[in-house]
Amino acid sequence: MEPPRGILHKTTVESTTLRHGSFHTTTLAGSKRPHTDDTSSSRQPATAERAVQFQRASTIGKEPSELSASTIEAVDSDSVAQTSEYSQRRAVPATPTSTDDRSLSLSFPRYGLPESLINNLKALGIKDIYPWQKQCLLGPGLLNGTRNLVYTAPTGGGKSLVADILMLKRVLEDSGSKALLVLPYVALVQEKVRWLRNIVHGLKRQHPNQDTSKKEDSSLWQKRADEDSVRVVGFFGGGKVRATWSDFDIGICTFEKANTLINNAINECTITKLRSVVLDELHMVDDDHRGYLMELIATKLLSLEHEVQIVGMSATLQNIDLLSRWLNAHTYCTFYRPVPIEEHLVHEGKVYPASSTSGILKTASQLASDSSASQLQIQPVRIVHPSPHKELKDTVLNAVVALATETAKSGFGALVFCNSHGCEFNARLISRTLRNTCSLDPAMLEKRLDLLADLRSLSTGLDPTLAETIPSGVAFHHAGLTTEERELIANAYDSGVLKVLTATCSLAAGINLPARRVILHNARMGRDLIGPSMLRQMRGRAGRKGKDEIGETYLCCRKDDLKDVIELMHAELPQISSGLTTDRRRIQRALLEIIAIRLANSRDTVLDYIQRTLLNLSATSDDIETHVESSLQDLIEMGFIQSESDTYAATQLGKAVVASSLEPEDGAFVHREMQRALRAFVMDGEMHVLYMFTPVQDLSVIINWQVFRSEMERLDDSGLRVMTFLGLKPTQVNKMAQGGNLKENTPEEQEISRIYRRFYLALQLRDICNEMPIHLISRKYDVPRGAVQTLAQTCQGFAAGMIKFCEQMNWGAMAAILDHFSDRLNAGAKSELLALAKVTFIKSRTARVFYENGFKTVAAIANADPKELVPILMQAQPSKARLKSKDEQKYEEKLLAKAKIIADSANRLWQMEMMQQVYEE
Repeated sequence: MEPPRGILHKTTVESTTLRHGSFHTTTLAGSKRPHTDDTSSSRQPATAERAVQFQRASTIGKEPSELSASTIEAVDSDSVAQTSEYSQRRAVPATPTSTDDRSLSLSFPRYGLPESLINNLKALGIKDIYPWQKQCLLGPGLLNGTRNLVYTAPTGGGKSLVADILMLKRVLEDSGSKALLVLPYVALVQEKVRWLRNIVHGLKRQHPNQDTSKKEDSSLWQKRADEDSVRVVGFFGGGKVRATWSDFDIGICTFEKANTLINNAINECTITKLRSVVLDELHMVDDDHRGYLMELIATKLLSLEHEVQIVGMSATLQNIDLLSRWLNAHTYCTFYRPVPIEEHLVHEGKVYPASSTSGILKTASQLASDSSASQLQIQPVRIVHPSPHKELKDTVLNAVVALATETAKSGFGALVFCNSHGCEFNARLISRTLRNTCSLDPAMLEKRLDLLADLRSLSTGLDPTLAETIPSGVAFHHAGLTTEERELIANAYDSGVLKVLTATCSLAAGINLPARRVILHNARMGRDLIGPSMLRQMRGRAGRKGKDEIGETYLCCRKDDLKDVIELMHAELPQISSGLTTDRRRIQRALLEIIAIRLANSRDTVLDYIQRTLLNLSATSDDIETHVESSLQDLIEMGFIQSESDTYAATQLGKAVVASSLEPEDGAFVHREMQRALRAFVMDGEMHVLYMFTPVQDLSVIINWQVFRSEMERLDDSGLRVMTFLGLKPTQVNKMAQGGNLKENTPEEQEISRIYRRFYLALQLRDICNEMPIHLISRKYDVPRGAVQTLAQTCQGFAAGMIKFCEQMNWGAMAAILDHFSDRLNAGAKSELLALAKVTFIKSRTARVFYENGFKTVAAIANADPKELVPILMQAQPSKARLKSKDEQKYEEKLLAKAKIIADSANRLWQMEMMQQVYEE
């Protein structure tokens, strides 16, 4: 008999578990995902035979034993009954539709949206808007673009749609209009590019004063095919070609790229084409590392003579009034979520309800007191029983595994947030509890095997932990994985192939992956307590619109952290302030940029710019004036600007620093390094060039001095001369390898330590350029393979900046050398392979294998049968795992599909080369 419930509703996960029935959830593609939660003994033998399909030879026979998750029992108590937002919404529908209110339809005339755009949104599942979105859009001056907007809405509340509509209206108004959408992370940029391209597919813009009834057949020039369409382009990382307004209509950019685009447009007097700028994650304006760039972007726009509609949004804004005064914007605030969230606090194996922040605080406060459990006003609604397994003796870990397993067995998705060290460990434990679940749909098992084959076909090979966990529907996601691995795993989780994903907190802010149940392993990520904003971001991932009728969050709290959890839950969101207040060098960059792009050229125009900053509302006028005066003087002393009769102009060096997107202090360091290199550049090797590619910014590099010493001993004469030239001493490296400390007390010591770090990174770049696979570099330097890939991508961006620096300084020979090695770094190969490396999927070791097998040109690959390329791709794989016959066939099918893409890419490149030859003749 089912025990009576103490609350007005059961969670959907709980109900499914109790019914032992079957249910379906819909994937993004619209297909069904059947799952039967039947643990009867008759079905156990069938699943017991299922094992990890791809294994290293060394791991055969060493598979960890199976675990059973602890049972979670509901408490029989009337005292826990309480009304929740979810139970209220089931009784009374809370959200009206367009049948109740015509203005909730996207076709409502006042919005002025074209029919093709409305149809595209409907195809993506957006048929109506929410009442709060209607109220926000109909705010004064928003639809016609005469007023700025700052608004806040919970994660998953539909806030992006408001900004998308306003931005698209500005772009569609005029064929020459441009818009920028600014995001903090590359992953978000890539995701938003895919989304917006679907929205604008097939949209056409009318040219002003164009007579569509007349055909311009008499024109001598053929109109470009995409001239009237809306082009969406993503900008991130480094690139040789400088983007211009003619390359796109909507640019999706990181902070750095948006700042560079706006600087170039102001300097070239083409900024008048910009009509809309959307600043997403506006709360990051006071981020201690990159947030100040958002303030520089907005302040420049506010200083322009023509109107640019600025739209700022965030899920975690506290003092929205301050931002409204800064941007002269209309404000809107809502707490609406289409999918309500039920929140819980898990402490000592007991699950307490916390339907709001105050509820969690009340529960935690009672637990912190000395009252006995019988005296608590809030009793637990569920109890996680202790586990008999020694691996699960820790009550927090046991609760995390039990909650995640319960979710997966019920067919729903769970996100488990933990620190980077715990991601793989938690994934292994959870997967061990899901090996003998009810029988899987064969189609689902096939998809998981496909995922394994996709991962194994990557140049880094198949991670052994993922090989162990994915067959059970579990994976991990953190910065240690490569970009390709993270993308495959995220897509598999989003489509329902994976049921449980363990991740670091960066996933909450860096990519949109909602779940039915969000589990926080601890209130700490590492040693530090997570902040209120990050906590809200993580909890906001619970609940999928269109898939879930409720989201659930579980904060698992350790006994020692209970007091901190109380303070965390009691803490309000942090107040937003200017990022320019924390570091005077940032004011220097702000002043140097506006002088270099000629937005200001006198003391009065500089002060006018400063008055438009958020800094002007966050600090006293006396402090601001002091910082401005000292910063201008510092820029003059560093040789970045020159002053005459109270007017300012940027020097050639100052313009070079702005063109390369460097901070003034870093620019001065680079200039010193470049000048020294020009006097004596070591040309008979590659270490000096690669050293120039390593970023000067603080990358928190931890040097393994034993590895440094080992690599130093292998350097040739050229490499040793570079060390000597840079002032690096082998005796110091030996001392550090024996446990010494690198002093960084004085500016001179800090500069030499920066040179040591840069040279250490240059050693890794040398291995990348000489075709060493990422996974071997990762093992050699004891860093995650994702970190090696990130280093290469960061250095490519920095290299692009260095090339622009040299070009601005008229150092053409140096720019040419850097340009060549930038190509090698991008290809991860030596010079003779650069042509092959332009072909999709052919990089580094793969290019070398093709070259050694006779495919030395793009034409050779283009004229080959894809089946001929499969053995070569197999030869290029980093490891040779033992495969069963069925798995080998599936693996070869993946490689054949990859070979077809390679052949098609080579064909396109070859045709372009032939056309170029014909043109030159």
